[in-house]
Amino acid sequence: MNYKVIGDSCCDYTPALKADPHFTLVPLTLEIGDYSVVDDDHFDQLDFLKRVHASPIGPKTACPSPEAYMKAMEESDADEVYVITLSEHLSGSYQAAVIGKQMYEEEHPDDGRKIYVFSSDTASAGQLNFCLTIKELKEAGKSFDEVVTLVNEKIQTMKTYFVIESLDTLRKNGRLSAVKSFLASALNIKPIMSANGGVIIQLENQRGINKALKRMCQIAVEKAGGPEKTALLRLCITHVNNPARAELVKEEFLKLASFREIVITDAMGVATVYAEDGGIVIGL
Repeated sequence: MNYKVIGDSCCDYTPALKADPHFTLVPLTLEIGDYSVVDDDHFDQLDFLKRVHASPIGPKTACPSPEAYMKAMEESDADEVYVITLSEHLSGSYQAAVIGKQMYEEEHPDDGRKIYVFSSDTASAGQLNFCLTIKELKEAGKSFDEVVTLVNEKIQTMKTYFVIESLDTLRKNGRLSAVKSFLASALNIKPIMSANGGVIIQLENQRGINKALKRMCQIAVEKAGGPEKTALLRLCITHVNNPARAELVKEEFLKLASFREIVITDAMGVATVYAEDGGIVIGL
């Protein structure tokens, strides 16, 4: 199977995917004030989290350049290349990949390689789910056009949900007032978030992280169509520096329904920025 999947570094690859030659990453850059670090295999999550907690300035991300995507395409020897990026509503990564594809095709007009760039309409665990879907489809012998069609259909139906431990980064970045942040902390309010058309939305608030996680699981199963539907689906769970919490979320899901597969992975840098220490992101 001569294919390559190029993901940006919000795909949160599992160790198995990182070792799979069919998969490669184009990293974003993470910034805290004057400090910046590339979100690649050398990313030190614990060091980064310490810097985030100590900084009065919230962390930000910078998308890869079109040249970085073009280079990844050039370095691939595959006949089929699939690019999975963050939602175009959350990052410039998608647009950079589209431009990178155009640049590649201008530089190599006669190579006959098939390239498709997906705007995932999601992030993190959702992107990972799509990457695993491509792998599964290629192992099943699906053609390039079939993969593009089926993944685009899945983008329309799969949902992403997340619960974050702290609202501190939102406050530091000016997306939440100090008063609201204080009240949420004092009342132990944890928001349950999702995405609609690639745009982040808030679904509910719950008192306490455990209640919020349980309710997130309930909502996810309900929106997926109930246990009859989830038995056919893959559930991806991304955690930020809290594998025990990810296992608890897995157990909560299994109390509600069964799944074709459950995959747990640790966040890379981009998801660490936005989901924060202890955050959980799921794609179903």
